[in-house]
Amino acid sequence: MAKLSLFSLANLLFALITFQCVVSESKLVMDSPLYTDSRWIVDGEGRRVKLACVNWPSHIDAVLAEGLSKQPLDAISKRIVSMGFNCVRFTWPTFLFTNDSLGALTVRQSFQNLNLSQALAGIQDNNPFIIDLPLRKAFQAVVYKLGANHLMAILDNHISKPGWCCSLNDGNGFFGDEYFNVDVWLKGLSRVAAMFRGFPNVVGMSLRNELRGSRQNVDDWFRYMQQGAETVHAANPDVLVILSGLSYDKDLSFLGNRSVNLSFTNKLVFEAHRYKFSDTATWADHSANEACRIIQDDMTSKSGFLLDKGFPLFVSEFGIDESVNDATDESFLNCFLSYAAEHDFDWAIWALTGSYYIRQGKTNTEETYGLLNFDWSDVRNPRLLQRISTIQSPFKGQLIFHPSTGLCVIRRSVFDLKRRSVFAPLTLGPCTHPKALWSYTPKKTISLYGADFCIQADGPGKPGKLRNICIDPDTKWEAISDSKLHLSSTVGDDKTVCLDVDFHTYNVVTNWCKCVSDDKTCDPSSQWFKLIKI
Repeated sequence: MAKLSLFSLANLLFALITFQCVVSESKLVMDSPLYTDSRWIVDGEGRRVKLACVNWPSHIDAVLAEGLSKQPLDAISKRIVSMGFNCVRFTWPTFLFTNDSLGALTVRQSFQNLNLSQALAGIQDNNPFIIDLPLRKAFQAVVYKLGANHLMAILDNHISKPGWCCSLNDGNGFFGDEYFNVDVWLKGLSRVAAMFRGFPNVVGMSLRNELRGSRQNVDDWFRYMQQGAETVHAANPDVLVILSGLSYDKDLSFLGNRSVNLSFTNKLVFEAHRYKFSDTATWADHSANEACRIIQDDMTSKSGFLLDKGFPLFVSEFGIDESVNDATDESFLNCFLSYAAEHDFDWAIWALTGSYYIRQGKTNTEETYGLLNFDWSDVRNPRLLQRISTIQSPFKGQLIFHPSTGLCVIRRSVFDLKRRSVFAPLTLGPCTHPKALWSYTPKKTISLYGADFCIQADGPGKPGKLRNICIDPDTKWEAISDSKLHLSSTVGDDKTVCLDVDFHTYNVVTNWCKCVSDDKTCDPSSQWFKLIKI
């Protein structure tokens, strides 16, 4: 992995500062319930509210928000804010709210029953106020603290029986499974919705995570998800109602020719998930460009089409294993981020978690997909945080997004002492920079927004720069390769060059286009750019 230059570190610091803009926007949504307006989620004034969330599990065996043995609750909540997120997808198991014996257990009793003495001691040190609360009250306390730190909450019914999720035969997969009784599930939804009525930061409820298994079918999906939606709305009309799909939440294609029938409007959101392991064979059998095209097409046909039908899409889980330096993980994330930037949907990354109290029988286990480190004291991977920072805010205008860095192409003016003139090389910088806006014209030129300067291609190894020749351009740009993420132009003897990045300086250059063939070993990440047209 390339080392960050001083210039790129400056960009990273600049981008981290812009997180505060996201935080200040999140404070506005606490004053009124959220609604849907076609494909957008909006506040009471009709302003777009983009959900940029992190998953915080609270559904596993101990039935307590993870990490409270490592850090104070307030410190974790403030850390979420500092990372630029405006909401938390907070998970819960059905039985916490339907099994009164479980719900009445105190945190201390729950941890003693699981022989989690070390974790219990950590909670006593870091969060003594919560240790003798019943588990339901502890869940409420976390949601309340999120609100106190201006974080929205999506309450996600992740599983029925507390434990790790998910397998095909764990009894929690679909209506009628061993632990998935419909009446019990509806009771749980009703209780949670009513319990959090009046909590202004609870803006949505996700009815069920990752439906799956041999029982799954479309007819039952419509029958029971509609019942669940009506149950939530009756108990709490102020929350968004979020419906997940089939096959581990990959598939909502059945909504292409059949509609959900509900008594209420302007509250319905659909959710989907995507990981590299959602498409293991595709990444193994194809080049990065081919795999990205296949997966983006599949995402569109399975869930993305809902945006065109006028529904918000909440991609409530995606993420990568941060414990390995894997080229396929890198390609997946680049591909996903380019799609997320293009479609500007709402999302939640998996996961906040640095470690678990207990997971599948093993205590004090690490979460390698976690944004925080093992002891929850700091960010595990600042580069990942930088890359997702761009999609935390709504997109405004046309940008040239580089998913491998999470930055955008910008113009920077440099004074040439010899020529005593200003020229404009291109570099990467924060996508919120005023010089990150571009116009892609019918003549296939890319011009600086509001100015008659176009990006020119001089040849391989030459810096990308602007010239005042937009009226009669000699450089035209087209998206090529299967992924459509190479921005190419023809120079000289009909030779094709592509925009590229010099990772030592983060300057934008042009080089011979690479990885446009079927070579599975080639890494195209430096040349993947997405021209976003908002």
